[in-house]
Amino acid sequence: MEKTGLNIRVADSRDAPELLKIYAPYVKQTAITFEYKIPSLQEFADRIEKTLKSYPYLTAELDGEIVGYAYAGSFHERAAYRWAVETSLYIAGEHKRRGIGRALYLKLEEILAFQHIVNLNACIACPQQVDPYLTRDSIDFHRQMGFRLVGEFHQCGYKFGRWYNMVWMEKQIGAHLAQPPPVRPFEEIKDRFL
Repeated sequence: MEKTGLNIRVADSRDAPELLKIYAPYVKQTAITFEYKIPSLQEFADRIEKTLKSYPYLTAELDGEIVGYAYAGSFHERAAYRWAVETSLYIAGEHKRRGIGRALYLKLEEILAFQHIVNLNACIACPQQVDPYLTRDSIDFHRQMGFRLVGEFHQCGYKFGRWYNMVWMEKQIGAHLAQPPPVRPFEEIKDRFL
């Protein structure tokens, strides 16, 4: 996808160093992720490769520089959940609010729909009040992308010496058929999206 210098493409493990540079500040400076420790480069590369077997993992490049990424993962391991995924999105700090997250999510949705996924779910950290480590920006972004709030868990995440809530939001992108077609693993269809 080309849009004013923006290119959305499928990631691979060679992108791990650049993607980890984007992710690390989220771990160290925010409660957006509840991860405490920055993963090693190898662990991060392994996460990318594992995801790509089943689901898309996309990067956004602006003038050749990776400025964000989005991916989908299993919503739950039980077989009945296979038509639902959990989505994740990270944008480099200086590139937020420029439409990059929207472009990534639109491409992610296109691919997931082709795979026969029908439900997108987002697990989002939620501050209880004004907070130096977390805003409601992610909730607002998902609402603008057509997600709706379906539930909130109270004080279930602890980071930076404080308790955070977590919300689930969902978006349905396909028909819920009596006999849904099988989900296509991403590794079998990714050539269509390279």
